[in-house]
Amino acid sequence: MLSACQINFRCKPTFREGSSRSPRENFVRHHWVHRRRQEGKCKQCGKGFQQKFSFHSKEIVAISCSWCKQAFHNKVTCFMLQHIEEPCSLGAHAAVIVPPTWIIKVKKPQNSLKNSTRRKKRTSFKRKASKRGNENKGRPFVIKPISSPLMKPLLVFVNPKSGGNQGTKVLQMFMWYLNPRQVFDLSQEGPKDALELYRKMPNLRILACGGDGTVGWILSILDELQLNPQPPVAVLPLGTGNDLARTLNWGGGYTDEPVAKILCHVEDGTIVQLDRWNLHVERNPDLPQDELEDGARKLPLSVFNNYFSLGFDAHVTLEFHESREANPEKFNSRFRNKMFYAGAAFSDFLQRSSRDLSKHVKVVCDGTDLTSKIQELKFQCIVFLNIPRYCAGTMPWGNPGDHREFEPQRHDDGYIEVIGFTMASLAALQVGGHGERLHQCREVTLLTYKSIPMQVDGEPCRLAPSLIRISLRNQANMVQKSKRRTSMPLLNDPHAIPERLRIRVNRIGLQDYEGLHYDKEKLREASIPLGIIVVRGDCDLETCRIYVDRLEEEHLHFVTEISQDEIFILDPELVATQPAGTPPGMPDLVVEQGPDHCSLLHHAAKTGHGEIVKYILDHGKGETALHKAACQRHRGICQLLVEAGASLRKTDSKGKTPRDRAQQAGDPDLASYLESRQNYQVVPHEDLETAV
Repeated sequence: MLSACQINFRCKPTFREGSSRSPRENFVRHHWVHRRRQEGKCKQCGKGFQQKFSFHSKEIVAISCSWCKQAFHNKVTCFMLQHIEEPCSLGAHAAVIVPPTWIIKVKKPQNSLKNSTRRKKRTSFKRKASKRGNENKGRPFVIKPISSPLMKPLLVFVNPKSGGNQGTKVLQMFMWYLNPRQVFDLSQEGPKDALELYRKMPNLRILACGGDGTVGWILSILDELQLNPQPPVAVLPLGTGNDLARTLNWGGGYTDEPVAKILCHVEDGTIVQLDRWNLHVERNPDLPQDELEDGARKLPLSVFNNYFSLGFDAHVTLEFHESREANPEKFNSRFRNKMFYAGAAFSDFLQRSSRDLSKHVKVVCDGTDLTSKIQELKFQCIVFLNIPRYCAGTMPWGNPGDHREFEPQRHDDGYIEVIGFTMASLAALQVGGHGERLHQCREVTLLTYKSIPMQVDGEPCRLAPSLIRISLRNQANMVQKSKRRTSMPLLNDPHAIPERLRIRVNRIGLQDYEGLHYDKEKLREASIPLGIIVVRGDCDLETCRIYVDRLEEEHLHFVTEISQDEIFILDPELVATQPAGTPPGMPDLVVEQGPDHCSLLHHAAKTGHGEIVKYILDHGKGETALHKAACQRHRGICQLLVEAGASLRKTDSKGKTPRDRAQQAGDPDLASYLESRQNYQVVPHEDLETAV
């Protein structure tokens, strides 16, 4: 028989050929790859994968589908040859993956006229080059999607140069989880061609991986292409400030959060609107031509999404920008960038280069002249703010509270906030302070009488004396990260999201389960049927437990295994008989030992069934097996329990976690290990969720 390791798997198909002779398949087949390291458990036997720690080991431990991420042991008892041609559901992220069946490679037409044209003698090299340029403009692919309200196909644009070059790693991870033809490197080409190709894709979403400048670039291309409806844009923050990402709940920077979790947040995120503002610049008409100073004649950007400012903060940003252009190798990390900002700000503070800003500007908001107030308070920085966040997470508008003349700030209300800063109020921003609220308006007229440093969404310049008009441009659709993740079906599964599921409930003894849990068929034969429950198609195990309780309450304490159409229950009557007068859940059930000198807790911990351990210990002292092992400083047992899925956040009756018990026992190394593993556990609780 042919072994699994001898199979030569094909390259991952990312598109299909556009031949009219081959019928179109509306489903995707599994794409199997050999793996030398694999997390999780085998789909067939349910056991974990033995990890090879040697860097020189070439042994294949698993066979995994690169689409749905199902994995099997590399042996014929687990990976059957019939799996090779089976249809693939695309896994947990099916809703955002662009299937290769939607991307069609266009065959170049070959006719006699074209062939004869090729044989003609070209009159010049210039003519030859122009023809090549026209050929490159032809699109080699077309998109033919199958519309579904459950699908939210995603385009990922990655700027590898953002945030200390984190983008390169992110790019590779997204290519593994998604179709590589829906992931684009912005250092190779801009987003225009990709957006043009996918413009007719229904329910399209976009993920911009980079700084706020990357997001603005994509939004400007969407404006140019005039897509209708405009796809919403999510943000994975890789830049330095990331104020827009903070506003939309994506966090202040990427901290190695699993890509699978990011994809879930993009899919479940809420669509909100973001105001975008025009900046129209022309020469100051009040100054004669010979009095105009040196400086740029236009701003770096004509549209802003976050803020437009002039004065002290723009001067610091300009120094940073000029230094980075001269020595890019010195600015390859977010920490170094922030340190330079701090140094430049301190230097500018000593030089007081922006102290006379108020004498050289005139500001009119919706017909109200603010110039006298600006001169009276001697502001050294003026900010026109569209979003609540500014300068790496500070909130300069603050909460107006009892100030009835001002409303709380919103990024979708069609108003822009005008704020003035002195050096003292700028320093207070870092400790929760705010600037001087000047106005909330729809239009601004700004007149400058000397060259002043300005910045538009972090892009600085020194602008010559000018007349600047700010007005609302449009609203862009953005994806705001939701606080919690909802359950998600497998969309391309033939049985995806049925309205009702009929599930047979079986009962089985612990001894039989230990011997047969690797074989679902034998497990089914050894179990005793209890009945049928009918549940919703998207039910989870906790909801199923309620229905099982109604079926037969006395057998429901130990749900241990679920498969496609069945639930297996461990029957306590087949495990241990409690003495008369002993209520269920008393400690003697926990410590009672069988013929093999093992208690039920031992068996549950050995086989890694957290549900059984949880029930037993919830009715005891509140201690889990991991608490016991940590208290006794058994490092090996602690590692086994953690790998088996034991909760590191469970507390005992005194509110102590396993890490706390290890610390009390005088084993700081074990406590450090438990604390580090705690950060890797997926916790669906809202207040424990980490920001992207």
